[in-house]
Amino acid sequence: MDVFRVYSDAGYTGANINRPALQELLNDIKENKIDLVISYKIDRLTRSPKDFYQLIDLFDKYGVDFISVTERFDTSTPSGRLLRNIMLTFAQFERELTSERTKDKMLQRANKGMWNGGNVPFGYKTENKKLTINEKDAKIVKNIYETYISSASLFKVYNDLKTKGINFSKSNISYILRNIIYTGKIRYADKVYQGIHQPIISEEIFNLAQKTHKKKNRTMRMYKDFPLAGLLRCKECDSFMTPCHTNRKKQDKTKRYYYYRCTKTFKRDWDSCATRQVSANRLEDYIFENMERISVDKHYIDSLIFKLNNSQAGGRIGLELSSESSKISAEIFEQTLCLFVKGLPERKGIDKNIWVKSFIKNILYSKEEIS
Repeated sequence: MDVFRVYSDAGYTGANINRPALQELLNDIKENKIDLVISYKIDRLTRSPKDFYQLIDLFDKYGVDFISVTERFDTSTPSGRLLRNIMLTFAQFERELTSERTKDKMLQRANKGMWNGGNVPFGYKTENKKLTINEKDAKIVKNIYETYISSASLFKVYNDLKTKGINFSKSNISYILRNIIYTGKIRYADKVYQGIHQPIISEEIFNLAQKTHKKKNRTMRMYKDFPLAGLLRCKECDSFMTPCHTNRKKQDKTKRYYYYRCTKTFKRDWDSCATRQVSANRLEDYIFENMERISVDKHYIDSLIFKLNNSQAGGRIGLELSSESSKISAEIFEQTLCLFVKGLPERKGIDKNIWVKSFIKNILYSKEEIS
């Protein structure tokens, strides 16, 4: 035997086959670079019977043998295949049993008020796997709650910390304001347990912060679906642009305006990105009207497809045309675009959103251009 390569997925679970090295192994098998796979045990390959049967089918298809070093069996005989299946079933049982024991252990720790690990909450430090208060950071946590309750403004808290040289994103601040661990309690599996660690704030202050948040919740329903949500990126800072709205009162009447806003302005501040936001209705109308115009402009389509087919790598970033790849068809492109344009006005709400996302991959927006 000549060793072609050693494939190792350190730190990845054997519960599925979504592992980088294993996927490379499968690709090498499909390219006929390998005719034998050796593993220490079956469960080093996978612990899922379903996945293992699929792998064995793939091995058989490409004439690849399989050897488990510590579980000697011959898969060419019925008894050998039976033994293989039994060993794999036990491997799955062991994984599920280990998972169940871990969950039980974490539940017991939560019942005892013990912290179950993970990222240490800001304001605390760990000593002997237990949370203890970090006095310096705890003062910042108290200040966050006090400022938020008095101002009812997340931006005010963010700005206050920024002037003191403390760089927290708004999402960090929001998480702190909703984390019950600061009251001396533990949340596990959607249940709250009394913790053994010392609280940084009182339960009354925490509840007051939650009430403040609820008061700030939308009093008006958002009567708009955003078909470009999840597709739109800001060209300036490469952040996603997310749907938002503002309410403006005029003569005792409230009018709502809808925008796609750069998420960087949420995480930091309004001046962190010059693009900031764009009117949702205006942007959607501009894009859809132009696509409709292009769909009936055969000269434009022919010119576009010619450019794509004759430029380097097909004119598509990140995609290299292989010798087997076909050219883009102007007729198919035109038919597809017409199908999209025709189906757009027939759809409303989430149905329209799904329709748009099935045709458009992404949109790069700046004040100067839209790609």
